[in-house]
Amino acid sequence: MRVIITEKDNAARRIADILSDGTADAERRNGVNVYRWGGTRVVGLSGHVVGLDFPPEYENWRDVEPVELIDAEVVTEPTQENIVRTLSELAAEADEVVIATDYDREGELIGKEAYELVREVFDGPIERVRFSSITDREVHEAFDNPDDLDFDLAAAGEARQVIDLIWGAALTRFLSLSARQLGNDFISVGRVQSPTLKLIVDREREIEAFDPETYWELFADLTKDGDTFEAQYFYDDDGSEAERVWDEEVATTVNETVESADTATVTSVSRRTRTDSPPDPFNTTAFISAAGSLGYSAQRAMSIAEDLYTAGYVTYPRTDNTVYPDDLDPEALLDSFVGTDEFGDDAESLLALEDIEPTEGDEETTDHPPIHPTGELPAWGDLEEDEWNVYELIVRRFFATVAEAATWEHLRVVAEADGHTLKANGKRLVEEGYHAVYPYSSASENVVPDLEEGETLAIADVDLAEKETQPPRRYGQSRLIKQMEKMGIGTKATRHHIIEKLYDRGYIEDDPPQPTKLAEAVVDAAEAFADLVVSEEMTAQLERDMTAIAEGEATYEEVTEESREMLRRVFAELRESQEEIGDHLQESLKADRRLGPCPECGDELLVRRSRQGSYFVGCDGFPDCRFTLPLPSTGEPLVLEEHCEDHDTNHVKMLAGRDTFVHGCPRCAAAEADESEDRILGACPECGGEHDGELAIKQLRSGSRLAGCTRYPDCEYSLPLPRRGDIEITDEYCEEHDLPELVVQDGDEPWELGCPVCNYQEYQARQAIDDLEDLNGVGPATAEKLADAGVDSPEDLTDVDPDDLAQRTQGVTAETVREWQAELAG
Repeated sequence: MRVIITEKDNAARRIADILSDGTADAERRNGVNVYRWGGTRVVGLSGHVVGLDFPPEYENWRDVEPVELIDAEVVTEPTQENIVRTLSELAAEADEVVIATDYDREGELIGKEAYELVREVFDGPIERVRFSSITDREVHEAFDNPDDLDFDLAAAGEARQVIDLIWGAALTRFLSLSARQLGNDFISVGRVQSPTLKLIVDREREIEAFDPETYWELFADLTKDGDTFEAQYFYDDDGSEAERVWDEEVATTVNETVESADTATVTSVSRRTRTDSPPDPFNTTAFISAAGSLGYSAQRAMSIAEDLYTAGYVTYPRTDNTVYPDDLDPEALLDSFVGTDEFGDDAESLLALEDIEPTEGDEETTDHPPIHPTGELPAWGDLEEDEWNVYELIVRRFFATVAEAATWEHLRVVAEADGHTLKANGKRLVEEGYHAVYPYSSASENVVPDLEEGETLAIADVDLAEKETQPPRRYGQSRLIKQMEKMGIGTKATRHHIIEKLYDRGYIEDDPPQPTKLAEAVVDAAEAFADLVVSEEMTAQLERDMTAIAEGEATYEEVTEESREMLRRVFAELRESQEEIGDHLQESLKADRRLGPCPECGDELLVRRSRQGSYFVGCDGFPDCRFTLPLPSTGEPLVLEEHCEDHDTNHVKMLAGRDTFVHGCPRCAAAEADESEDRILGACPECGGEHDGELAIKQLRSGSRLAGCTRYPDCEYSLPLPRRGDIEITDEYCEEHDLPELVVQDGDEPWELGCPVCNYQEYQARQAIDDLEDLNGVGPATAEKLADAGVDSPEDLTDVDPDDLAQRTQGVTAETVREWQAELAG
């Protein structure tokens, strides 16, 4: 029997379909799909099915000094036991094994892991096949020409894993213990993560240190035969044109002069044409940048592209290459789109060109081609909207690379008004070229009428605009990835994951990414006490070392030992300042949680977390001051800049996915509850008959409202009510529960809530989560990915480790998993 091993289940299904000519069927072994036909079986892994860790004796953070991890043994343990068991069973029955994992460093390592698992029970031939797209042609060619595993390439991937584990675990434990931040609030540090974070923090420092300067610009509307266009004042500044006037008095004088002039005389007209070359083919970084302009995060863009690759529609999306291979036939690929509704006309127009010669970029590698469509087209309805948007982007980028250049005509007009010069620059697209098939790049025109020297133009309006110089922009995700690439931080396969991890760890927020106070504190501490932790030179050198392993110029042992020695030097610096580092981090950690002064002792109020995991407001003077305020039980608190004047306290927002809401001032919420009176609705459904308990609308100090029993805590019966809006008790009664119907006045349209018991029963029925697809954001594709990772039901999801599941599931972050778990718990 021949056993084929792929990296994921969906790749196994696709390859089985190709090799069996559609005759393969599926069986389940240990909860794992195995595709079979004749004497062949295909099984998909779930990425890495084994993981690296330290032996159990190193688990307790308090009993093991972080520095001990540097020289600790690294062991391999199964992370997907059902897949490992299935693989072993199949290998024990096999006569031949073929490894068909992805063709890159990570894929080679996953292939090596599978190789070692197979070798425990099988001593026959093990072959390796490689392909850049899962299409009929490439898959058949790969299986017709098998090769051997590249153990050097796999060793490079393994070295990365070991080095990242040791650096991350040792430094994370050191900083977390120093700052007394344990449990879910530990301070994460990483070999690639930390230099990336420094990039973001450094840019924020530039922004904060920026001192704006005021300047003025003058614009005039000029008119010819009813056509009006805008011109800008400029002057000669040591041989160069300058538009910004830095002296207000000069700017005002120029403005008054131009305003008083009725006309301007054209002094020069120049025309030129410019060739606008088509873009280079997509490598990973360029693709992420283009997808970012469509609103997709780096992580989301790569996740979609990987799904399209597995489905056979595009080539492998992790590539540095910007030169198409010699065996790519652009005409044949264009021809595959002829006759399609979406691309047929554009494909035909490109095929009609006299010469079809693709563009080339500066990077040419031999592993994977640039990202491009394979020519296997999805059927109508096969793709979701986001998948279609990304697929169309990749198709049209290929179209653009074989299209002709565009041609622009530029017109520059200079006019004089009472001794002051004005200029207008127009541009017109003469030949659309690649813009006709690639609408993602700017093709906007600026029309200036055709003018001749000596013509007189009327001045219709003059505007003097006062402006300020602007600080540098924050890095958007695509710009950040470009900067990481430029500095040698991370790889094409890891950069988008690093950014997502920074979000998950609470180091950055918003988009473009902005560092939190915790991020600034971690970078400050590293710079002050161990600069190597955030040094891009260090991580770039390690990347070069791992490339040397892959090329056979260095060994796994040499590189990992060099990295350990580097980390020993870091710890020699850190241990001398552990107490100072801890104090610095603890003080900085408070910055994002400060609310205002404590009304009882004057110390600071902070957002705190109880041992049970709930959030509340507590005094920093604890235990001497025990003042507290509750916070809502839903969501994670975020302290806002908005401020309550009455209590000198910052407002709080509760982050809860789609249910995120602004809680406001916690002291206001508590005071409002203290001043409110219960509004009786009727008999308590739980104890009204026996103990005369009554159901009443109650305002809680946390800001929530509920209908609860007046005998609380003896009777804990309660029903949730909306947080916002005035609740009106109507004269209409529910026949089943003998309670009045409620109406919530919030906005223009009143909300007829009805009987509170009936309303809650209906809500529970709607919110019942019987299937993974009942969760927010889980569609069929995501449910399939979760199933590939061994999560088949809501019950499975409840018990998984979010970080582990996110690592094994493309397009799913640890934070998203936590939100799903909260939804299941709530």
